[in-house]
Amino acid sequence: MVAPSPYSLIATDLDGTLLRGDDTLSDRSLAALARAGRAGARHLVVTGRPAPRVRPLLDDLGCTGLAVCGQGAQVYDAGADRLLWSVTLDRELAETALGKIEAEVGQVYAAVDQDGVDGLTLIEPGYLMPHPTLPALRVARRDDLWCAPISKVLLRHHTLSDDELAAIARSVVGSLATVTMSGPGTVELQPCGVTKATGLALAADHLGLSSAQAIAFGDMPNDIPMFEWAAHGVAMANAHPELKAVADEITTSNEDDGIAVVLERLFD
Repeated sequence: MVAPSPYSLIATDLDGTLLRGDDTLSDRSLAALARAGRAGARHLVVTGRPAPRVRPLLDDLGCTGLAVCGQGAQVYDAGADRLLWSVTLDRELAETALGKIEAEVGQVYAAVDQDGVDGLTLIEPGYLMPHPTLPALRVARRDDLWCAPISKVLLRHHTLSDDELAAIARSVVGSLATVTMSGPGTVELQPCGVTKATGLALAADHLGLSSAQAIAFGDMPNDIPMFEWAAHGVAMANAHPELKAVADEITTSNEDDGIAVVLERLFD
């Protein structure tokens, strides 16, 4: 018999959190999530990856429900393979924001995630994918990035650290976009006001659940809004210092099944 838990909603980031470094899910983590599910808890993936890049992982999880994708810009119904909700980043605003950033730091290299369940990831010359296992299509020039609606822009700089690039971007972008840092080599521009928390709140409301019932797991600063929304935020041992500073608890690393460690305690 699984003991009752105060949390009926489990929100997990993917990269650096639920996934191991090789993009796989451990048997222990899968078993812990299944045990929580048998106790009545709902698991929601809340990730920066766009919906098309999440589908194979949702299959591995056996998820046919909702997932929050694209840093909160998409609420995806895995069972129906459709977006229940999505918001796009205005492409003219994105170009303006890039111009402001480059006026401060020199050339940056950009990529975009297109909107939709079949949207592509496009990368301009010079951009290197932080996750080489994720599919991307290289285009000939930056103008080609704007050929279809987008959910976000990804940025890299040849010398600045992610923290430095994100800080400068925030200082010049203003209300043109929300700036997030979601992983090594991943500074992003997304629609203004959109965060993991806004997407998670929409998904939770759809399920009839509230923030008071939620526990969230993450590893990067883009998870801070999710921690602020949820009743309890758990940072991985490998998490960025900014996230650890606002976490209610720190577990072991993603390589050491940090999510399972907590869930096994809660659903014992």
